[in-house]
Amino acid sequence: QVQLVESGGGLVQPGGSLRLSCAASGSIFSIYTMGWFRQAPGKQRELVAAMTSGGSTNYADSVKGRFTISRDNAKNMAFLQMNSLKPEDTAVYYCNVALRPGDRYLGVWGQGTLVTVSS
Repeated sequence: QVQLVESGGGLVQPGGSLRLSCAASGSIFSIYTMGWFRQAPGKQRELVAAMTSGGSTNYADSVKGRFTISRDNAKNMAFLQMNSLKPEDTAVYYCNVALRPGDRYLGVWGQGTLVTVSS
């Protein structure tokens, strides 16, 4: 069983920054991909950024150039640096993992961390 715990959300003004953290624990030998997702009110959950253990990254078009994903592989942690935040970034942010290449993300989710961008 894998547990995922997100933290670092909060209220920030447009143009501000936040750094989210994700800690994965449990029955983990290694993690191939760590991803950040978000779900805004009334919308489906979407993938925001992902990073493989080798350092390859991909980002949703809406956050390219503003968000940066990073990892601490030894600690099974992922981070999301969010700059130039916009009101449309308001959402609950979740992390998830894929343990091996080709695996889907796990079917378990943490409680998420709420990011609110508002003046």
